Amino acid sequence: KKSDQLLLLLCETGEKNLDYYFNSVQKSVRKVGSFAEADLDGLDDLSLQEHVERVADYFDEVASRTNGVLTYYYRIDPAVSDTVKGFWFTDLDGEGFVEHEVTDITQYDTEDTSNLVWFTVPKYEGEAIWLAPYVTDNLDVLVISYNIPVYHSGQFVGVVGIEIDYTTMSGHVDSIRLYSNGYAFLSDSEGNLFYHPHIDVTDPDHLPEVPKEMMSESTFFKYTFDGVDKAAAWLPLSNGMRLNVTAPVSETEGSWKVLVWDILFVAAIVLILAVLFTMVYTQRIVRPLKELTEAAQMVDNGYYDYALTYNQDDELGRLTATFRNLSDHMKEHISDLSHRVFTDALTHVKNRSAFLNAVEEMQEQINEDRNSLKFAVGMFDVNYLKEINDTYGHDKGDLYLKAASSTICTVFQHSPVYRIGGDEFATILRNADYQNRDLLEKRFEAMMDSVNASTDNVWEHVHLAMGIADYDPETDETVNAVVKRADDLMYHKKSLMKEQDRTANGEYRL
Repeated sequence: KKSDQLLLLLCETGEKNLDYYFNSVQKSVRKVGSFAEADLDGLDDLSLQEHVERVADYFDEVASRTNGVLTYYYRIDPAVSDTVKGFWFTDLDGEGFVEHEVTDITQYDTEDTSNLVWFTVPKYEGEAIWLAPYVTDNLDVLVISYNIPVYHSGQFVGVVGIEIDYTTMSGHVDSIRLYSNGYAFLSDSEGNLFYHPHIDVTDPDHLPEVPKEMMSESTFFKYTFDGVDKAAAWLPLSNGMRLNVTAPVSETEGSWKVLVWDILFVAAIVLILAVLFTMVYTQRIVRPLKELTEAAQMVDNGYYDYALTYNQDDELGRLTATFRNLSDHMKEHISDLSHRVFTDALTHVKNRSAFLNAVEEMQEQINEDRNSLKFAVGMFDVNYLKEINDTYGHDKGDLYLKAASSTICTVFQHSPVYRIGGDEFATILRNADYQNRDLLEKRFEAMMDSVNASTDNVWEHVHLAMGIADYDPETDETVNAVVKRADDLMYHKKSLMKEQDRTANGEYRL
């Protein structure tokens, strides 16, 4: 059960990361596909050329905001026009997109889906589709792509698509590891492999036979591969693939087998000790009584972290077990109570009390050595919360706050995040987040734009004013001084944002 939970936990974490990555690509291509179909007003060469130029400008804007894009393209079917071909832009060195000469489709049979798969397969399927890994034309780079056919008045016009570097996707998958020899791979419900760290999925002539257990509808399954018994779990991804996490059964069961031997060893020791204790019967009685007396005194003082070693099955043993269970229950209750006291009930980030404790602890370190800490404080304020509550209701206002909190936590994922007021949040940047604070600030702005562009529901938008202030041991006397400077910067940013959002009649637009 523990091994299954570990497999599923890794699977869920990888699913979220990969879905976020794949969804960003899908949304970008769908935007361009919708724009292309809406923009088409004729198929004569002049209208088509002007249309292609408008789509190229729009695609450049969308692709630049999408992570991991290697190439993007809009290819016109030669049956529609033998003059207007479309465009193909590539970014092979990470320095920005440059236009590349398009592939000459006329040299291929566009009805044959074994060639030019990025063009022929979506044309044949008539719908958006993720393609299995392939080596892209002219670039000799292994990629996967998402493509959408474009139609005008029911006639197939061409294909828009994005290719992402196969190694970028494989890097996400390879980061999922379990035990010494566990790994993750991608497949579909039919058992076709999209990525496997130990199999070349681009060589169909040497693919091994897929175990039938891998096509199971059950989340957990066991199978044998290369003579090794394995346990695995899978979850579906948004693009139709399956993320599988697997590990040898010998490793997943290793912990409880070690535990069994430990128990047998300890049992043998207890047996030997029991024989010795029978020789000193008086000592056997006095020792547990002394432990129970000390435990009772500790409970009376409100302290439950005590050790009781007596395990015999007698009256004293049962009384000892009762005290031990009391200790476990009270420690668990105290831990849960502490978590609730310092956690915000709505957003599940830390609350104001936790923030004040953190500030106090950091101040104590500064008092001991002013140069011992390097940190920055980020302050955030949610714009338009009152307008959301008044217009859409407080339930939508809660969703609005959760979206803001999620955005902060996603960008500053290595730093503690606090909700310190109704619409105010804070974070304390240390270590890597502190070193990369400028990059994270830009990433935060970009993520707000991405979230707002992904939905028309204003209560799912994110409008946050942010201020980040660095601790300066030369001028800052207290941590609160840094907090005050970050707060001032945040309110200055909030004022600028509201001024930019002010409409002609003096009202603010959401």
